Amino acid sequence: MTFEEARVIFIVYMSVIVPMVLLFKYKRSLPSWVPFIYVSSFFVCALGWELWFTYGLVDGDSVSIRRSSAINAWIPLHINWIVNSLADAGTVCLGGLWLMWRFTGKNLQVFSQWHWRGFCILLVWCVVQNLFVELFLYHDQLSEGKSLSWAPLIPTGNFFNPLLFEFNGRAVMFQTQFPWVTLPAVLYASVILYNKKLKIKIQ
Repeated sequence: MTFEEARVIFIVYMSVIVPMVLLFKYKRSLPSWVPFIYVSSFFVCALGWELWFTYGLVDGDSVSIRRSSAINAWIPLHINWIVNSLADAGTVCLGGLWLMWRFTGKNLQVFSQWHWRGFCILLVWCVVQNLFVELFLYHDQLSEGKSLSWAPLIPTGNFFNPLLFEFNGRAVMFQTQFPWVTLPAVLYASVILYNKKLKIKIQ
């Protein structure tokens, strides 16, 4: 196993484990909507693209073809979509919501009504982390020539997948950026709606 492969495996599993540990540790002080959003985000990411990318369900290559044998051994095909969806839900979605709260004065009201500064923080986080994934983590799996499946939340699939830009010889494609540009608004709106629903029930 190379250092690069070990780095990928470590980051992937830490992206799953750390949010779970923090959720358990701070469960009493977290807003009551957090577990629902965590679980919902997991299923949205899994059914939206992770399952499809893992198995190459529609005109795509399975992840076992797109990555090295060492990574395949440590992140097996049939748990790959679970691990990635948990990382998406915990590190990306909940992490982005935490950043919103942290950089808008630690005011929970940001989750009760639309706050443009908070939304911009969430959007930037989602896009930047995905650029990191494409350029420095999964660059070999997502590079040009590696065919990704069509997915429900990526309706353009690889039928329309232009190159956005290149960095250090690594490509950033439209297909893999699409969900993290569109999902933040849906995620934020869902948090606000569910939060309001909980308040109505309490009243």
